[in-house]
Amino acid sequence: MERINEIFVVLENRPSTLGELCSHLAEHKINIEAIGVFQDTAKLYVKNINKAIKLLDKLEYTTEMREVLKVDLENRPGALAEVATKLGNKGVNIEYCYGALSKKGDFTSVIIDVSDIDKAIKILKG
Repeated sequence: MERINEIFVVLENRPSTLGELCSHLAEHKINIEAIGVFQDTAKLYVKNINKAIKLLDKLEYTTEMREVLKVDLENRPGALAEVATKLGNKGVNIEYCYGALSKKGDFTSVIIDVSDIDKAIKILKG
């Protein structure tokens, strides 16, 4: 588990918006490690976040950098349930969650935005 920064991007709710965003990043060799897309927003985890923010700002996207948790889980039934239950039982709310399978397929990484990141880290380390 680690504390990471994601990019919150406001998108127009119209066809091709996501394709355009992803194409801009690809053209500048910025790889998307994880993505969550919700009606008019995208949450992105990329390795070179500063380069991505500069590019998106130049292209006049509305962006914000947010601190979230990246949690590596076994790729098996119940792994996410255990984390979510552990946090919930201690009063930490999960605002949203998204993820991606690893290249090996044995693990999955989930990006979790929580109500109290420091408390969540203590709970998950304990």
